[in-house]
Amino acid sequence: MSSHRFSFTKATLNKLSSPDKGKRAYYYDTKINGFGMAVTDKGSKTFLVYRKINGKPERITIGRYPDISLDEARAQAHDINAAIARGENPNAARRKDKEWTLTYLFSLYLDNYAKAHKKTWQEDAAQYQRYLEDWGARRLSSLKKADIQERHLKIGDEHGHYAANRLLSLLQTLFNWAKEWGWDQPNPVHGIKRFKEKSRERFLQAHELPRFFQALEVETNTTIRDYVWLSLLTGARRSNVLAMRWQELQLEQAIWHIPETKNGTSQRIPLMTRAVDILHQRRAQLPQAEFVFPSHSQTGHLMEPKKAWKKLLERAQLEDLRLHDLRRSLGSWQAATGANMSVISKTLNHKDIATTEIYARLDLEPVREAMEKATAAMLEATQAIQQQERGIEE
Repeated sequence: MSSHRFSFTKATLNKLSSPDKGKRAYYYDTKINGFGMAVTDKGSKTFLVYRKINGKPERITIGRYPDISLDEARAQAHDINAAIARGENPNAARRKDKEWTLTYLFSLYLDNYAKAHKKTWQEDAAQYQRYLEDWGARRLSSLKKADIQERHLKIGDEHGHYAANRLLSLLQTLFNWAKEWGWDQPNPVHGIKRFKEKSRERFLQAHELPRFFQALEVETNTTIRDYVWLSLLTGARRSNVLAMRWQELQLEQAIWHIPETKNGTSQRIPLMTRAVDILHQRRAQLPQAEFVFPSHSQTGHLMEPKKAWKKLLERAQLEDLRLHDLRRSLGSWQAATGANMSVISKTLNHKDIATTEIYARLDLEPVREAMEKATAAMLEATQAIQQQERGIEE
């Protein structure tokens, strides 16, 4: 089907094909308001009604096709629309009737709010998978404040205060939505004290560069090695590098166009020679791929490689360095080599109303020059330190 709105018939529904891996397609009937079908990448087809109730989107599941016929689904869709017209929320009764699990709540949150309203919903999904998946089968009523407080402290010790506070914010949001959707118990996150956060200033120092580059060059996993190099050479946000698509790249012009970044704007990044070389090599290896870093994950692209990054740091004998610090490293070395703040802001796509007009006039060539100068300085510092070390040994 070329259109996502058409008159449902048994023939048209049977012809619907599965979307790409990790995605879900939605189709809507032109005869009944909100009546639709969700098709997964596995070929599963489910009837539903998608309507706004009291200003909030609700996806009301009817049942799987062909277990439920089109005529039966249409009749149920009529009943659901009639209930909505009477001021009822058909999902509310269903939610009250079942003892929710955390997995159920999170799926409601993703489908009915986050995917429609949050550009960073995939970060929520990654956070849930990383820190909460072991609680997935637990009933909401079993998750007490003491449980959440203990998890918050544990993550703070193991992954840092920022990660722990972001998880607490996600749980706070989930339980708030649960109450909006009919769950009638207090929010267990309420009153838990968050960690104090200090702005992070960590970046690769001159004396650390030789060990870092040496550890990177001996990395046998080319995907990880290329991902780390491109993170450093572009200064782009972690999520954008992970989800980099070939269609966003103009390798002949050495430009990467990101349609939308975390702050809601697009960004054009000049690509340095080393970055273009890496991308050409990956293109030759992956001629049919959609993503520069494809994987079998739900998103279809590489997720944050925490274990590989940890091993890289161990080889380099470095501590307290995060992947996001590579972005800060490029900006810091630009400043050290004389780039002005407008060029650095343009490089890192910082959203600052006071300098918006300057950004609009700023050409990419000064940005490219500052990026080249910064990375050259990093490499020169590495070579100088290596020469000093060789001189001491001799």
